[in-house]
Amino acid sequence: MALTLYNTLTRQKEVYKPIEAGKIRMYVCGITVYDYCHIGHARVMVSFDVITRYLRSQGWDVTYVRNITDVDDKILNRAIENGESFTDLTDRMIDAMHEDEDALGVLRPDIEPRATGHMDDILDMVQILVDNHYAYVADNGDVYYRISRFPEYGKLSNKNPEDLLAGARVEVGDIKEDPRDFALWKSAKPGEVSWDSPWGPGRPGWHIECSAMSICCLGETFDIHGGGPDLPFPHHENEIAQSEAATGKQYVNYWMHAGAVRVDDEKMSKSLGNFFTIREVLKKYHPEVVRYFLLSSHYRSPINYSEENLIEAKGGLERFYTALRPFADVQPVALDTLKDSDYYQRFVTAMDDDFNTREALAAMYDLVRDINTQAKTDDVRARQLVAELKAMAGIFGILDADPEAFLQGGGEGDLDAEQIEALIVERADAKKNRDFARADQIREDLLAQGVVLEDSREGTTWRRE
Repeated sequence: MALTLYNTLTRQKEVYKPIEAGKIRMYVCGITVYDYCHIGHARVMVSFDVITRYLRSQGWDVTYVRNITDVDDKILNRAIENGESFTDLTDRMIDAMHEDEDALGVLRPDIEPRATGHMDDILDMVQILVDNHYAYVADNGDVYYRISRFPEYGKLSNKNPEDLLAGARVEVGDIKEDPRDFALWKSAKPGEVSWDSPWGPGRPGWHIECSAMSICCLGETFDIHGGGPDLPFPHHENEIAQSEAATGKQYVNYWMHAGAVRVDDEKMSKSLGNFFTIREVLKKYHPEVVRYFLLSSHYRSPINYSEENLIEAKGGLERFYTALRPFADVQPVALDTLKDSDYYQRFVTAMDDDFNTREALAAMYDLVRDINTQAKTDDVRARQLVAELKAMAGIFGILDADPEAFLQGGGEGDLDAEQIEALIVERADAKKNRDFARADQIREDLLAQGVVLEDSREGTTWRRE
């Protein structure tokens, strides 16, 4: 099956056709670094990390660019609130973002441009738009893009420009020619950080930053542009308008957007008190549980963050790790040896169908069932299947932990491993002494504290629920 992906621009799945054979140039909108990353950011990070890992596993030469917005109204306002320079704030938040990514197993992009490092590119693009009358300088020194000059405005978000005009709010004393026009360059207020420009000191608008950075890193037309669910309008719509007006070429061939994260079926919002940073979530859940939870739904589907769904994700991972427990020494097989594997072919078919991780995981679950069956009668075959499973898991960035450590890992206040092992020994002694009531009581007491005992001919093992 050929690689197909859903293109937000055409609102349908399309067979992927690269600009250059064998290569994929992809840009994903990154974080505005004024605060810690939240679980919605994690959705985008993990989704495009898995997409990149999969594409490379299939032989594609991928250049993955994900930007950092390090100058913005939110950043400047937060720096003032904190009484620190905006560069100190952004450096601190970038370090925190990388810590969160590392914890979640998200690989770094090939290029991670910062807006402040591309000011010349931004100024050049704004100047081209002004020179070609796609932009104008307002009386206060701001530079605005003329939406009326771009008849295709709205093609990504499927919005009618005239409807936008009807719904636009006109402010008293508005200096824009048209209320729909958006800022390319903002003149600096007294004491505000600024850069010199032909229109006076100021700083770039948010939208122009991504156009300049993406074109600088990937060229005037590139293959894939991705981002979060809130970006098609206005951010990506504005990127298209300013980029295509500046270059005269199609900006991007395929647009991809991750689905929204809801919390207990409500929109995540600080005002609702249901806003969770990645580091808050990781205090309670193993990073692989969070990553697995985010992979368990198709990247375009909305996903509901809830205790119930995180517990379900933990249970799903435990099924994998329980199967791997006797085979911790087995290494993943090379992918090019799996051409005859039905499980791997199902995995690839699912991923080639717009990166359907949910269906790919279903193939892996069936493989686990086969491993458990073979482990009872054919150790050699079971180990071969484990090597296949680990190869697929490597593409998803999961099953990296030691099975024993994952299954026995506990949280603050839980019984530690030494205490549990002592109770298992006490239970074994009770059974030898035919004190079955005490043996049963120990099992029940441990279960009440989230510890499951599993008896076999080889002895008793344990894991946490």
